[in-house]
Amino acid sequence: MRKKDASRYKILIVDDEEGMCEFLRYLLEEEGYAVDEARSGDEALDKLRRDRFALVLADIKMPGMDGLEMLRRIKEMSEDTVVIVMTAYASLETAIKAIKYEAYDYLVKPFEDTDKVLATIEKGLQHYQERTAVPF
Repeated sequence: MRKKDASRYKILIVDDEEGMCEFLRYLLEEEGYAVDEARSGDEALDKLRRDRFALVLADIKMPGMDGLEMLRRIKEMSEDTVVIVMTAYASLETAIKAIKYEAYDYLVKPFEDTDKVLATIEKGLQHYQERTAVPF
């Protein structure tokens, strides 16, 4: 995706770890994406009620509402929003729940290859564009 095209897609990063949010924000803004962040599932849902995001990059393990419950609620609000879940605690159980709640993909932290993270996000945004068929 060319940088000039990237800016039309808004991405929400949801992670309770400040360092992870900062890292992902830097990575995505360098690619030209419009980025916002939330530190909890509740904060993310509030932002999603007020604004439209093409993609949500969400940690699974957070205090309060976990990422899987947040994923379920996001899909109730906007089935077109692409959600990619992230976890440092990968398990078959969380992967199955993520698929059940229609996560687009599942990334394991720490990220060994940022190119893979960016490629997953780009594919997710292409999926969003195909589903909506309306430029953002």
